[in-house]
Amino acid sequence: MAEPVVSANRLELLQIADAVAREKVIDKSIVLQAMEEAITRAAKARYGAENEIRAEIDPKSGEIRLNRLLLVSEKVENEATEISLVEANRRNPAATVGDFIAEPLPPIDFGRIAAQNAKQVIVQKVRDAERERMYDEFKDRIGQIVNGTVKRVEYGNVIVDLGRGEAIVRRDEALPRETFRPGDRVRAYVFDVRREQRGPQIFLSRTHPEFMSKLFGQEVPEIYDGVVEVVSVSRDPGSRANIAVRSKDGSIDPVGACVGMRGSRVQAVVNELQGEKIDIIQWSPDVATFVVNALAPAEVAKVVLDEEAERIEVVVPDDQLSLAIGRRGQNVRLASQLTGWDIDIMTEAEESERRQKEFVARTARFIEALDVDETLAQLLASEGFDTVEEIAYVELNDIASIDGLDEQTGEELQNRAREYLDRVSKEQDARRIELGVSDELKDLEGVSAAMLVALGEAGIKTMEDLADCATDDLTGWTERKGTESVKHKGAFSGLEVSGAEAEALIMAARVKMGWIEPAVEPEEAVAEAEA
Repeated sequence: MAEPVVSANRLELLQIADAVAREKVIDKSIVLQAMEEAITRAAKARYGAENEIRAEIDPKSGEIRLNRLLLVSEKVENEATEISLVEANRRNPAATVGDFIAEPLPPIDFGRIAAQNAKQVIVQKVRDAERERMYDEFKDRIGQIVNGTVKRVEYGNVIVDLGRGEAIVRRDEALPRETFRPGDRVRAYVFDVRREQRGPQIFLSRTHPEFMSKLFGQEVPEIYDGVVEVVSVSRDPGSRANIAVRSKDGSIDPVGACVGMRGSRVQAVVNELQGEKIDIIQWSPDVATFVVNALAPAEVAKVVLDEEAERIEVVVPDDQLSLAIGRRGQNVRLASQLTGWDIDIMTEAEESERRQKEFVARTARFIEALDVDETLAQLLASEGFDTVEEIAYVELNDIASIDGLDEQTGEELQNRAREYLDRVSKEQDARRIELGVSDELKDLEGVSAAMLVALGEAGIKTMEDLADCATDDLTGWTERKGTESVKHKGAFSGLEVSGAEAEALIMAARVKMGWIEPAVEPEEAVAEAEA
């Protein structure tokens, strides 16, 4: 059988589809589908919109076939879309009710309006396919650096041509005092790709901390190879930045690797970031050492960690305070962002004054609770006793061994401490009843009278109220707003209750309410498994 001859107009149709597919970097079948839909619309306009018409383009020959689809029905209600079973069997003896019969239609000549409509359909379909292709390509490139050319600048926002799509560097994601003109080359970090009504939007940033991390990855082979790792980055874009690095190979100095020969590697990053000053810091698993490194070049005299609140107090010599804080708090702010800890900086004089106030407060507390003179109260405070509970329940020998005290005095002090605690407990229990806190909460393990009062004052009065709480409701939480940290108080903020203890109380309440099953102890789990 002879090969069918492809006519000039059919060949031209395939060539157009191929050219559009190549130009827009989309599949040729999508362009052909758009053409089929355009021809279908034109045919419906010619033969009537009530008809079910399908157009097909042969991808090899370019031949256009038009068919009207008729549903085989026992009773014909609409002759434009249905055909009787008898009539269908004449055309196809195998046809049954529910099948479709294809009725060939003669080809149509496009008029001016039909051709214009067809063009609009094809353009829209191709545009949709192009947008989908762009989204699929760039959604997997989030977290990468891309290069592009500035296309235009709109109200401070920079539109970047990436070759296969457009991206935007918003004004707040560009470095301060950085200006771009059409045609400039720009390098930026892809931090988000979103589908929107006008098509996929690619958002770029030059201020994102990860942008600096990726730039070092391009300049430092050891980071690219994974031998040196960037642990964290903190930036004041356009001004100053800190980057913490560590080495997985003891023979390689991570800071030296990032600096490069005569500072060539770090200088390349500085030039890209318009002169942003970069401090490269050795990361340490010890938080105190890491914080001291982050605050360099300021000297640190002492650090005090509060691991529960992720807060650290740093004591510096009086002449180092301004250096540690930095201009407008920049140094301590970047160190806090880098380490993830809230940093309080005070001078040695301020710390001494604070310790003196704490000593006076402890002394006054012991005078009131134990009914002793100031000298004895100061002696107990200087020996490290902080609360009345400590005096009441430590080993008797810990008190009797203090210079100037004996066992008899120790027993008397412990008796007075216990009497004071009993008295306070009764007062707190009366307050609990006054607040309406239910008795069932008293039975929870680990709940003190002071905690019950605190719960009542916070409006938590029943087992269900407690079970419905989150840990932050009890211990409070810290919210970061920009570079500032805002403390929100919880029910137990005035008490020394850890997050783990608060969580255990909530879980116990949920078990009591029957909301969850009690946790199985490891020994019980082993016994059940063996059984």
